[in-house]
Amino acid sequence: MELLVASAIGVLTAAGLYLVFRLRTFPVIIGISLLTYAVNIFLFASGRLVVGGAPILQKGVEGVFYSDPLPQALVLTAIVISFGMTAVVVMIALGAYLGGDDDTVNDPAEPAEEGEAR
Repeated sequence: MELLVASAIGVLTAAGLYLVFRLRTFPVIIGISLLTYAVNIFLFASGRLVVGGAPILQKGVEGVFYSDPLPQALVLTAIVISFGMTAVVVMIALGAYLGGDDDTVNDPAEPAEEGEAR
């Protein structure tokens, strides 16, 4: 189970970083979203991967294995924050696309050289 979760975190991080380094804004948005998913899974896994464990310690619950509720609350908060951040970034990217400045490399203040596309 731990290997599967660690592999998922690694794949999401690698794909997110690859997309963040792209030249257009839409792949950057998708890359940031993948990175936030990787962080959310990492936070969730830090609360211990226990199937059928008690959420909190109570009298009468036997065993040392329990699920920590704090990372679950952190993940829930991170999901809300990442949704708001993604909405803001999508609106900024939409404004850049409609304004004709979707390229993340070329500075619009600099004149384009001959043969160079904007």
